[in-house]
Amino acid sequence: MANNQGYRESFCNGKRCVSVASLFSIIFLLLFAESTFFIDWVDHTKTTSACLLKTISIFNNPNPQPQSPLICTNGNSTATCPTYYPSKFEPDDSSTTSCPEYFRWIHEDLKPWESTGITRDMLERGKNISNYRLVIIDGIAYVENYAKSYQTRDMFTTWGILQLLRLYPGKIPDLEIMFQGGDVTVVEKRMFQDISPPPVFHYCGEKNSFDIVFPDWTFWGWAELSIRPWEKTIHNIQEGNKLIKWKDRLPYAFWKGNPTVANIRKDLCKCNVSDQHDWNARIYNIQWQKEKARKFQNTKLEDQCTYRYKIYVEGHAWSVSEKYIIACDSMAMLIEPRYYDFFTRSMVPLKHYWPISAKNMCEEIKFAVDWGNANVEKAEALGKRGSDYMVENLKMKFVYDYMFHLLTQYAKLMRFKPTIPKEAVEICYENMACPINGIIKSLLIESMVNSSSGTPPCTMPPPYKPEALKELLQEKENLIKQVKTRVMSNN
Repeated sequence: MANNQGYRESFCNGKRCVSVASLFSIIFLLLFAESTFFIDWVDHTKTTSACLLKTISIFNNPNPQPQSPLICTNGNSTATCPTYYPSKFEPDDSSTTSCPEYFRWIHEDLKPWESTGITRDMLERGKNISNYRLVIIDGIAYVENYAKSYQTRDMFTTWGILQLLRLYPGKIPDLEIMFQGGDVTVVEKRMFQDISPPPVFHYCGEKNSFDIVFPDWTFWGWAELSIRPWEKTIHNIQEGNKLIKWKDRLPYAFWKGNPTVANIRKDLCKCNVSDQHDWNARIYNIQWQKEKARKFQNTKLEDQCTYRYKIYVEGHAWSVSEKYIIACDSMAMLIEPRYYDFFTRSMVPLKHYWPISAKNMCEEIKFAVDWGNANVEKAEALGKRGSDYMVENLKMKFVYDYMFHLLTQYAKLMRFKPTIPKEAVEICYENMACPINGIIKSLLIESMVNSSSGTPPCTMPPPYKPEALKELLQEKENLIKQVKTRVMSNN
């Protein structure tokens, strides 16, 4: 009989729910998922007629530029945008670094429009599947809303665009883009076999869609779950990694999340420890209403790096949890992802993560844990390589550089002159951050870029040659087959 003491709070136990209380948690969770909630942080800033808010640089800038702080007037209700923003990019250091390998996928994402360019008609055909239109003209951003985004995704994504404009003033070309803020991809290839697809930006993509992948909103914070901006979060996770040596971590595969949003997550619950089986997995359900009441003290990401192995499983589509899971130094197990975000396509199976089949996930999780516990040094090294990938390749400077190169390459394909729609509204630091309070304002301030970059963007790598890309994809497929057939490399 498997020992399941200490895991009675988990959502699933074999094929049955552990307690009646879990049923109520599902009801609360469903109600919660449809609502938008905010946690008020104590704001110790005194409101004055001219309130100068201190800003925090979100990455180390070796060559700091003159700062343009956020200035809120009229009792923090500033609704107009100032004219003192820098308009010219003048770095102190002209030297550049090479962009990470995953930047090459920008060329692939824009390839559908390589021969035709992007026309006004193509853009407008994406309107009915987008949440909003973003326009940039002369370094000023405008937004025209079409449909409400879930929670505050649109706000934090737009805030990220403003940081890019501040980081590289005068360098972002005039453009118009359509943006979809949901989970599931919207530009299906099967719908555009005889006509050019609309260019729609999105947080994820998959092989059967044309969605253009863009960094997700959580790089600037997730207010509803009290998750801080990426640079602070990854720092906290790195500090958390130091608390328990890898060999002293619990020798199981850990997952904690909401299992009700996708069947594959419900299937993962069946791998949890029970009286009949121990698949070496420890699965926990997050009851968000309870966590909200506890001010999310039990869901801090830096406190979830206590297991040797961590599981990533998709939800409605891709999940923002992926980067947090891989950053833990634990050997990350990815359950056959269908979707990808902007940085994961250059990750290599058995180098940065361990692939798990969706069809036989319980057996494969157990095999992976058994292999890791029998090969501790190799498993630890695999986990460290995945974590290093996050730390080295997802620095905020690279996130902004990815945005810069993607938008620049996109603008080169445009075959029309961008214009400001009648219903569009100019957005800036002041009219976004000044009128609000609580955690949203705190996250906006914390993720704020307060000066231009002292160095240029990284150097964009060339596109893949067709044969090289084919070989790359085949190599990844072969490595996944190694796991499926239990044929492990000796390297």
